[in-house]
Amino acid sequence: MSAPTHAPAPLHVPAPSAFPVSPGSGPTAAELLAFALRTAADPAVVDSLPLDPEGRTWIRLDGPGGSEAWLIGWPPGTGTGWHDHAESRGAFATARGRLTEHSLSVRLPSEGWQSLELADGVDRTRALTAGTGRDFGEHHVHEVRNESGTEHAVSVHAYYPPLPLIRRYSRNGPVLTLEQVERPADWQ
Repeated sequence: MSAPTHAPAPLHVPAPSAFPVSPGSGPTAAELLAFALRTAADPAVVDSLPLDPEGRTWIRLDGPGGSEAWLIGWPPGTGTGWHDHAESRGAFATARGRLTEHSLSVRLPSEGWQSLELADGVDRTRALTAGTGRDFGEHHVHEVRNESGTEHAVSVHAYYPPLPLIRRYSRNGPVLTLEQVERPADWQ
């Protein structure tokens, strides 16, 4: 996550009652999605997020089974840019508004490249309205945007294992270029 224009003081908000988690390997992507959907439906948790009209805001949540979870506010027109979550699987659910996810349906090499030309047909787009979400596996490359010109969006995100890093990319037509690698200290 890139730094918001105005970050609220860190808060730890307890999430709704925990979900059973698969023993031994942490929560599955489906279990993370169930957590994100349930948390996104909890008005007390969603209302705890201070919203900023200029930049994204977030607070950390208690995720299931040792996962990392976040409640994120998206002012109109904001987004993440292209990125992945390295070896973490994850899920997110929209609590308010509508988010659009652009993703790639191809697994990229995890190391050893700076720029790749993508084949035709790898782009996917999905709209996620309030009460909907999606899960994903490791090395999932995507960007998430609030494309509304007027409405704030709020979403819940969960990752396991907790994010070791985020790789950020730029995109020029079919060419995807690795631009930056962020570590947890960069966004916490």
